[in-house]
Amino acid sequence: MSDHHKIHYIELPATNLAAMKSFYGDVFGWTFTDYGPSYAAFHGAGIEGGFDADAGRRKPSDMGSLIVLFSGDLVSSLKAVEAGGAKISVPIFEFPGGKRFHFIDPSGNELAIWTTL
Repeated sequence: MSDHHKIHYIELPATNLAAMKSFYGDVFGWTFTDYGPSYAAFHGAGIEGGFDADAGRRKPSDMGSLIVLFSGDLVSSLKAVEAGGAKISVPIFEFPGGKRFHFIDPSGNELAIWTTL
C-alpha cells in the first residue's frame, strides 16, 4: 500500500511550547524531540507531528480542522484532560456510533476525544 496522499504529519500552533509539551506528555504520554527553541516534534500520538511556536505562525483558530483522538475510557480521558488544565469546550455527547467531548489545549487549539458506544 502506498503512502501517497495519506496524512503523514500534523502540526499544531503553540503559544507556549513548554506548556504544550507538559500537557500532552502528562495527559497522553507523548514524547518529544526539540528542534530549536520554537519547535518540538511529538511521538506516540498514532501519527507523527509537531508543535510550532514560531512567532510568524498563524495562531489557533476555532475555524481550523478538528483533530480527534480515540479513547477506550472516555470518562478517564476527560478527567485526565481536566486535571492537565485544559478547558472542556463541549461536554460529552452521543452521536450515532459513539460519544465524544472537545477540549482547548494550553495554546488554544480545540481537539476532541471519542469512543465507541
